[in-house]
Amino acid sequence: MSINPPDAPYPNQPQGQPDFQPPSGTQPPPPGGQPPVPPQPPAGGQPPQSPEGQGKKKHTVRNIVIAVVVLIAVIAGCQGLTKGSDSSSSSSTSSSTTQPATTATSRPASTSAPKTTQAAAPTTAAQPAVPPEYQSAAEKAASYAGSMMHMSKQGVYDQLVSEYGEQFSAPAAQYAIDNVKADWNANALAAAKSYQSTLNMSPAAIHDQLTSSYGGKFTQAEADYALAHLND
Repeated sequence: MSINPPDAPYPNQPQGQPDFQPPSGTQPPPPGGQPPVPPQPPAGGQPPQSPEGQGKKKHTVRNIVIAVVVLIAVIAGCQGLTKGSDSSSSSSTSSSTTQPATTATSRPASTSAPKTTQAAAPTTAAQPAVPPEYQSAAEKAASYAGSMMHMSKQGVYDQLVSEYGEQFSAPAAQYAIDNVKADWNANALAAAKSYQSTLNMSPAAIHDQLTSSYGGKFTQAEADYALAHLND
């Protein structure tokens, strides 16, 4: 068995043909006639991808990008609708809240009059308090002019200021006389009947005793009234 030299053509190769070229990706046979070793796959055991597979992958990525863009557009449209509804609701709310404002502004026009009445009330209440002496004098005057004593107006005043009586000041006694509630004609009549029943005095003596400065101290009109109704 003979071995062809390295530079010798392959056996059965026709004459005039070009030298045999091994396919791309294969190595020429080494000297000694060993067959070429096929190319090994890359590390990791994954076979090289074909151009067709790479094209499908690019197409899939493009579809994913398109889907993401469509989804973003849908979300933006939904947000625009939500903002539109919110703006319409806020405008309706603002329009509804403006009506009570006009009502609130129209009310003070009708309630402006009572403010003057409220401001005048403190002036009426701001009166000086009555001194205790004045109050005591008024109570004493009521007791003297009442149904027990039947004294005249001048007699009550003299009793209030007398040094042998109540010894009130002149202003306190005058305050008591001005504010006492008494019927002086009725007091003169009661005194006249007392003089007639207990002292058996005549009508003329009764009249003098009623008007005397040392007696009843009633006025002439009050004494006349008492004599006119003495026998009623």
